Amino acid sequence: MTDADPVFAIGAADGRYQSKVKDLAPIVSEFGLMKYRVEVECGWVLFLSQCPGIEEFATLSEDDEAYVQAIADTFDARSAARIKAFEATTNHDVKAVEYFLKEAFAERPTLRAMNEWIHFGCTSEDINNTAYGLMIKNARDAILPRMRTLIDALDALATANADLPMLSRTHGQTASPTTLGKEIKNVAVRLERQRQQVQNTPLLGKFNGAVGNFNAHLVAYPNLDWAALSEQFIVSLGLQNNPWTTQIEPHDYIAEISHALMRFNQVLLDFDRDMWSYISIEYFKQRRVEGETGSSTMPHKINPIDFENSEGNIGIANALLDHMASKLAVSRWQRDLSDSTVLRNLGTAFAHCSIAYQATLKGLSRLDVNPDAISADLDNSWEVLAEAMQTVMRKFAMPEPYEQLKAVTRGRRLSADIYQEILEELQLPDAAMQELKNLTPARYIGCAAELTRRPLP
Repeated sequence: MTDADPVFAIGAADGRYQSKVKDLAPIVSEFGLMKYRVEVECGWVLFLSQCPGIEEFATLSEDDEAYVQAIADTFDARSAARIKAFEATTNHDVKAVEYFLKEAFAERPTLRAMNEWIHFGCTSEDINNTAYGLMIKNARDAILPRMRTLIDALDALATANADLPMLSRTHGQTASPTTLGKEIKNVAVRLERQRQQVQNTPLLGKFNGAVGNFNAHLVAYPNLDWAALSEQFIVSLGLQNNPWTTQIEPHDYIAEISHALMRFNQVLLDFDRDMWSYISIEYFKQRRVEGETGSSTMPHKINPIDFENSEGNIGIANALLDHMASKLAVSRWQRDLSDSTVLRNLGTAFAHCSIAYQATLKGLSRLDVNPDAISADLDNSWEVLAEAMQTVMRKFAMPEPYEQLKAVTRGRRLSADIYQEILEELQLPDAAMQELKNLTPARYIGCAAELTRRPLP
């Protein structure tokens, strides 16, 4: 074993679950942050070289532009190690990136004189906030397909069971029937709404100097419209410009996307717990996986561990996201450094989200619907038709329909025969009797099936 072995990782995302977040690792790791910083710094040099009005910075040749772009495009582990070597001396991560780039420029004779245009007019936060913006953009692009896959799986399961009548339980007690498909469709729709909000949250950036006013820029080049140039550069990175900032972009959008992810996760948590309960009452059967152990002492068990795993990872993700949403929006005066260490945990939050989504999907893949158990439960609960009876009685202006039904059904388990007896005792009009006589719990599902088949919004 070496120190790089996952068993030595302090965090579960980089240890036990490393294989599940390989797609995120190059994006949200320190490597990813350095890569995006280099991308921003190189992009800024290329942008400045093309700005009219900066005569001192000659337009780069196509070969020089390609060389600068290649520094960002070919960034690898050796590049990251070189930056860390500079940081060991500077004790400043962004300055280390600047020195890394100056070293790379110095290796090309035509770029040596351009060294001081690296980081021109920038504060470290100009680089950091845009680098984190690119990180969040790409991390979001990585987890959105997992969210989509999960929603599609639920929608397919819902459609397949749109017509399967199922007993509802409100307050844990028997209630008006629904269909299994409709209950799953409810979750798919809720998740889709939150997924759209995650997807549509604007990702902001700023590139306006030490306190957000282009102070140094305007001293050096007072005739340039730096606010417009800054916006052009931010947009070229794929972000939206925020012109009103202090030294930092205030992170409100990170709070927004954190809250959207938290809401998605809470809906999924609600589903995980419901599925755990449905498995417990055998509405679903879990498939055996050869070689797996459910309990170390009870060999018969197949535990719903994937839904439990998802629930636990959601808790960790949401704790981090909640702290980020509340903390990152607060900074003393024009800036303090307390956001820095918090932002470095963005990747951990995204990782635990992804692990949770994969766990729920795995849990779903191991389930089979158990229609016999669902039907038996429903057939044993004819008392749920009391709602229908008293509503029809209201229609025909019969006296105190709710109270009459309450007297004969409350706290009582009804059978089909008892239901028919109650209908006779109530002396219903012929028209009302006709509506209710052939009603069964399985037929009392309203428009649940039709609602299930509607497309996702």
